[in-house]
Amino acid sequence: MLDRHLRPFIEPPLNRMGGVIARTGISANLVTLIGLALGLAAAAAVVAEAFAVAMLLILASRLADGLDGAVARVRGVSDFGGYLDITCDYVFYAAIPLAFVILDPTAHGVAGAFLLLSFYVNAGSFLGFSVLAEKRRMQSDAHGVKTLYFTGGLLEGTETILFFLLLCLFPDWFAPLAWGFGVLCLITAVSRILLAAKVFRD
Repeated sequence: MLDRHLRPFIEPPLNRMGGVIARTGISANLVTLIGLALGLAAAAAVVAEAFAVAMLLILASRLADGLDGAVARVRGVSDFGGYLDITCDYVFYAAIPLAFVILDPTAHGVAGAFLLLSFYVNAGSFLGFSVLAEKRRMQSDAHGVKTLYFTGGLLEGTETILFFLLLCLFPDWFAPLAWGFGVLCLITAVSRILLAAKVFRD
């Protein structure tokens, strides 16, 4: 919901930074993998209860996630780059909740499982919509130039990052926060399914 509103403010500086990185010869795919490594390090920091460090690593990981697209726009966008980017994104999105479950399986286990289920359903609705949108040659630049067709929703990348930061600020509240965010994820998925029923009806 917030992504398209923030894009006009964050895209220009990201493009400038991406241009600098591209001129060093670093590839967009390498930036993507660095972002994933930072995200996994954030998950490890959560398990170690180093929540301030985890927050910094989450922000650094998502900065890299924004920079890889900026680098790709300079060096050339590729289908594999888009595939690698979305795959690494979903690994990161799963790693942070999993880290909280590992931290305290008894208190966090059921809520964490429900949260991961909601992520899985939401991801399926997003990727399925993207496949059919590509099949029908649909186009949208509301979320910037992307390899995949992006559909908006109640919860998008910005809201998820804010949620992860909130979990790090209030780790003892993981269970109620996870239940609430999971419900919102499922609402997002259902709304996308309803949209697909309208858009893709033959």
